Amino acid sequence: MGFLFWVEIEADAAPRAVAEQVPGEGEYSGVPEIRVEELKQRLDAGENLFLLDVRDEYEYEISNIGGQLIPLAELSKRVNELDANLIIVTICKMGSRGKKAAQVLHKAGFTHVLNLTGGIHAWSDRVDRTVRKY
Repeated sequence: MGFLFWVEIEADAAPRAVAEQVPGEGEYSGVPEIRVEELKQRLDAGENLFLLDVRDEYEYEISNIGGQLIPLAELSKRVNELDANLIIVTICKMGSRGKKAAQVLHKAGFTHVLNLTGGIHAWSDRVDRTVRKY
């Protein structure tokens, strides 16, 4: 599995290291992603996005941003609970389970699925610091 590392510098934020999987490398490459800032803008604009939190229940109880909880381990058995016509944003702690969940949904025929890059930790770092990190 290959990774690229670089430092992002945002106008009002400290530099931070970012790692992304190299396209074509590893099992979960090619999953469409959305950055936390874009998700926040789209939600604030009233866009109808379905937030799917794929963490475990105890993690969801620690902190969440209001998504529907379906743990990754249960997702393949519960895809029928989801509306394939909606844009689904998968959310996890840091992004890797969200990628897996997006892939499960793509295999089940869902075409409008995005993974939240960096997961709830990125949301806490760059959108809402009141969301607890764990």
